[in-house]
Amino acid sequence: MHPKKNGQQQVFYRIYGSQLPASYFCTKIVPVSIIKKYYYHIVLLACLLPVLPLQAQKKIKLEPGAEQLSGFKKDGITYTSVKGNVEFTHQDTRFFCDSAVLARRTNYLEAYGHVRILDGDSVTLTADRLFYDGNTRVARLRDRVVLTQLGRMQLFTDNLDYDRNTAIAYYFGGGKIVDTTNVLVSERGYYNTRTNTASFKKNVVGKNDDYTMVSDTLVYNTKTGIVYFVAPTVLTDSEGNVFHHDHGQYDSRRKHSVYFAGKVETENYYLKGKNMVLDDIRGEYHVQGDVLLVAKEDQIFITGQQAAYNKKTSTTKVYDNPLLRMVSEGDTLYLKADTLVSIDSKADSLKRLLAYNNVRVYKSDIQAIADSVAYLVADSLMNFYGNPVMWTDDNQLTADTIQLVINNGTVSRLHLQNKAFVITQDSAGNYNQIKGRTMVAWFQDNELSRMDVHGNGESIFFMYDEEEGFLLGMNRIICSDITLIFADKRLVDASFKVNPEGRFIPPHELQPADKTLKDFVWYGDKRPQLEDFERPPIVIEPLQPALPGQINLEIKQTPAPPPGPAPPVRRPQKLRKMKKMPKKAKNH
Repeated sequence: MHPKKNGQQQVFYRIYGSQLPASYFCTKIVPVSIIKKYYYHIVLLACLLPVLPLQAQKKIKLEPGAEQLSGFKKDGITYTSVKGNVEFTHQDTRFFCDSAVLARRTNYLEAYGHVRILDGDSVTLTADRLFYDGNTRVARLRDRVVLTQLGRMQLFTDNLDYDRNTAIAYYFGGGKIVDTTNVLVSERGYYNTRTNTASFKKNVVGKNDDYTMVSDTLVYNTKTGIVYFVAPTVLTDSEGNVFHHDHGQYDSRRKHSVYFAGKVETENYYLKGKNMVLDDIRGEYHVQGDVLLVAKEDQIFITGQQAAYNKKTSTTKVYDNPLLRMVSEGDTLYLKADTLVSIDSKADSLKRLLAYNNVRVYKSDIQAIADSVAYLVADSLMNFYGNPVMWTDDNQLTADTIQLVINNGTVSRLHLQNKAFVITQDSAGNYNQIKGRTMVAWFQDNELSRMDVHGNGESIFFMYDEEEGFLLGMNRIICSDITLIFADKRLVDASFKVNPEGRFIPPHELQPADKTLKDFVWYGDKRPQLEDFERPPIVIEPLQPALPGQINLEIKQTPAPPPGPAPPVRRPQKLRKMKKMPKKAKNH
């Protein structure tokens, strides 16, 4: 009996050997001395009270409504077997199935047939079999497993371990994730339902309306639609173009990509660079760092540090130290400028290569400088504009515009339009000169063979004694047209047509003004040399397309383990940014 006070029974609570009257917990004001005396007891009680209901929540609970209920005992553990309309709950997560076995002592559940798990408001899992450890909160689902999140993403596999602590689902033996934009498969990987991030590992294949992707490792966010490439990846677009890169990311909804160490190959072109930024919606693409553009059919190679491509106009601009190389017949034409532009078209007649500002050209048999150049691919014509100067052997050619005609990879002829002027310096330092309204220079076997001057012809030639080599005098002739014949790089014949007027001036009568025609300028110090062209090595790695067509997923069947303690967790290889798994609980 408890002692009485004022005729009533006094109630006490015993806390760790001390008795506290109940009035202490009901009185509005407790004396400070009492609080100090029982301070640690009160704190300990306050800590323990919330834990008691949590201990009860850790146990898996069988909800009423099952059609059959039975029990059995094995190895000292009591099991509850239920069938029909089965439902369990564990910490706000609901489990449904056709039949199940529950070990209350070990807090372990096995479920079979139409297994369904509702984890929160967003995640649903279905499977044929379930092995769930209530202590570790890890669910192992087997056979025809489907994880669905918010109805917008589904993960299909035959083997999935779902960790409720981290909200991460690990799959192995083949898995496939499908959302409104992409389908991605791999041999193993994981999906984080909190961050909406999926990581795929080994034999990864992805497909959407724009690309087919193949990689060894890939990360995908189903919420943002962004694919992160963390290993070398090959993509093939709907037009058959192949993309290869070491790593990067692709926004499948905005159709925007960033690639590193990227390469692109189409039917006619090859492109690579250190960094690539691709905007498929705008059709704008930018490449940076050690850029290489190859026109495969025409054997044209363009290098530089920056490149921009506009798909709508089929225009590629290469700048920041660009260099063009045109390979043919064992010889190479080099062209450099501030900016190079390639204009592509289905019609060959519209294909262009343009060079702007400070153009310099070198080929073994011809060199040139100009403000700009336009190369017409279909006609093999190269037009030089803006104070062009060209050299062939010992000849310097200038005009308002110079057109170079290439035939079978070699120079066929030159057209000099308006103010055509040809200068040749002889061994004595004098300058032979030919001037006219227009000129056509013909080449044979890469050497100048003939030159025709049309309109306003003027010429100056210095004459030398063939035996002694001393100067005999200078011939100055004015006429309408001139034809010059060359052999072995020397002038061997000259024809002056339509009212020629000539004057021979002996050496002692020559004045400086007599030695040059009007508009004479010698640009010998500006003649390009091969050493002027930085020629980075060209390395082309042919790209294999990604796997086309239908994506198939072969799923391995895992035999059902016997009822009892949970089977060991098969941990997939730790992937990038994967959270650390909790330690496996010991079975009782």
